[in-house]
Amino acid sequence: MNVLLVGSGGREHALAWKLSQSPLVDTLFAAPGNGGTALLAENVSISDTDTDALVAFAVKNAVGLVVAGPEAPLVAGLSDALAEKGIPCFGPDAFCARLEGSKAFAKDIMRASGVPTADYRVFTDLEAAREHVMNRPLPMVVKADGLAAGKGVVVAKTRVEAAAALEDMMGARIFGAAGDTVVVEDCLIGEEASFLAFCDGKTVVPMPSCQDHKAVGEGDTGPNTGGMGAYSPAPVLPDSEWDRMAKLVIAPIARTLAAKGHPFKGVLYAGLMMTKDGPFVLEYNVRFGDPECQPLLMRLDSDIARIMLAAASGELSPEMVAWSPKTALCVVMAAGGYPGTYPKGMTISGIEEADKADGVKVFVAGAKLEGGTLSTTGGRVLGVTALGDDLAQAQANAYKAVSAVSFDKAYFRRDIGAKGITRTRQ
Repeated sequence: MNVLLVGSGGREHALAWKLSQSPLVDTLFAAPGNGGTALLAENVSISDTDTDALVAFAVKNAVGLVVAGPEAPLVAGLSDALAEKGIPCFGPDAFCARLEGSKAFAKDIMRASGVPTADYRVFTDLEAAREHVMNRPLPMVVKADGLAAGKGVVVAKTRVEAAAALEDMMGARIFGAAGDTVVVEDCLIGEEASFLAFCDGKTVVPMPSCQDHKAVGEGDTGPNTGGMGAYSPAPVLPDSEWDRMAKLVIAPIARTLAAKGHPFKGVLYAGLMMTKDGPFVLEYNVRFGDPECQPLLMRLDSDIARIMLAAASGELSPEMVAWSPKTALCVVMAAGGYPGTYPKGMTISGIEEADKADGVKVFVAGAKLEGGTLSTTGGRVLGVTALGDDLAQAQANAYKAVSAVSFDKAYFRRDIGAKGITRTRQ
């Protein structure tokens, strides 16, 4: 069959890499793709949010499966539009995508499903929100309701900070319509983990746990980013907890959405805070994380196209999904200055050498391929990913591969996986 992969990041290169290994896939298209997908697929110049053009392309090219990488196309209704044409989509409909597209909707669904989450209030009136934060215990979390490129969350340590966040979001509207509604919730303390599952509307098949590293600086310091690295599994959420966690934070959401007439099909991602009182859900995403996708797909020992087709058609079964016992770790190489302003157009070298090592794969995120040369186009440029028998070995293998790759002003954290290694030793 022909497959259309939607998106342009490191996650999409990893998906293209895994899809290209499937005997079910004849031709792979990527819209718009990047310099990594160009080596595995035919890149198509269509924006990932141009729903009409994506559907028209899928129809014209007899696409048998569309795989949505990022959340924006799903929130915009890509899956719904494809369903009208009878084209399977790995990704939920627009109603279910509101789990990520609206934080207020997600909290309400959590409450209705009995999923543990922080206490919260939703506001559409700035003055009422101001009054509320003046009486809440500190610290507290202020969230813009809509999509804000991962920047719409403020952990306020003082009421002045909370009020300033409200003013930015609701008054100055720095995130546009995404901040017209805000969620104010209690701050949870603990260690974060990511828990994802394949879903077909009724069956839930969990994936191994991950841990992302959001802050730009070592020791989790500095501003948040899209993610500076990830590894799987995360010792804070061991494999023995898979089934219990799926029953606690994934299955109840799937049941609630199905009861509302919108079975969730695709990847459901729970961002967790592992507290002294147990796990709490911070947020849901409706797609693979980036960079969590990279180590997860390095560990996936099954045909991902078969899994995705089964999920889209409501025929998923646990036997379809098998995982390597190895650990995988991804180090993001970014442009210097990210997540602020950063240069572009630097030539990248060394990827072929890094990829020669057993169990190593360099995934392209923000780079283009022209005349056989890769050059940087984004803030997060590469995801250098490696397998190992344990976390320490995966970390060593990944950083050895990082040392083989270079571009001007490259920046990366040197402590990806350190928390997990410390926890394992303890």
